[in-house]
Amino acid sequence: MDPLSVVGLLFGVAAILLGQYLEGGHVTTLLNGPALLIVIGGTVGAVMLQSPMHVFLRALRIVGWAFVPPRLDSREAIDKIIAWSTIARKEGLLGLESIEEEEHDPFARKGLQLLIDGSEPETIREILEVDIGTREHFDLQAARVFESMGGYSPTIGIIGAVMGLIHVMGNLSDPSRLGSGIAVAFVATIYGVGAANLLFLPLASKLRHIVQEEARHREMIVEGVASIAEGENPRNIETKLLGYLHRS
Repeated sequence: MDPLSVVGLLFGVAAILLGQYLEGGHVTTLLNGPALLIVIGGTVGAVMLQSPMHVFLRALRIVGWAFVPPRLDSREAIDKIIAWSTIARKEGLLGLESIEEEEHDPFARKGLQLLIDGSEPETIREILEVDIGTREHFDLQAARVFESMGGYSPTIGIIGAVMGLIHVMGNLSDPSRLGSGIAVAFVATIYGVGAANLLFLPLASKLRHIVQEEARHREMIVEGVASIAEGENPRNIETKLLGYLHRS
């Protein structure tokens, strides 16, 4: 769980509601089902039209990362790589076969398979870097789905406000309903702008950061596996890989 994401979202919403209360308004005036339907439904519909199916579905799968990010323990990964290096020096690359069968990370397992097969270090790098680049590009596209939602929702909110004003103009014969009607109409604008700046755009930024961190984590694994293939000393490999921890 990422407590900063949860606290940030709750803090932002609470600040707005508290400000509304301190200004003498009622929180219930910000509750409007039709306005919410227009903003969320219109925004999702626009993004569905814009996005390829596989990208949209990927965005739905990774949205939870903003609150429960994937576990990337670089220190633990370095320890595993050093252990692999020690085994390779003592028993040869075929000694890693039992390790490969127990490895849960598919990416690390792929690197071990290439090692056991006797692939050249440059070949290992090329194959695994293609994997990294493809995965990173795909996940960044998914993160941009929420960035697009942040761009669409304020405009959809304005559409909702205009629709509400049209309804108000149809009731000009009853002046007592104009004030409340106009207030309700602009709730859609609040929903659109609020959703963009409190939810969609921050979500996109957080997901981009997580995707980039995952790519760097995998780059570290690539460097470690390629170093084993080159026959480097475990101590030198550890020193090299610790640089990824300093950078992060």
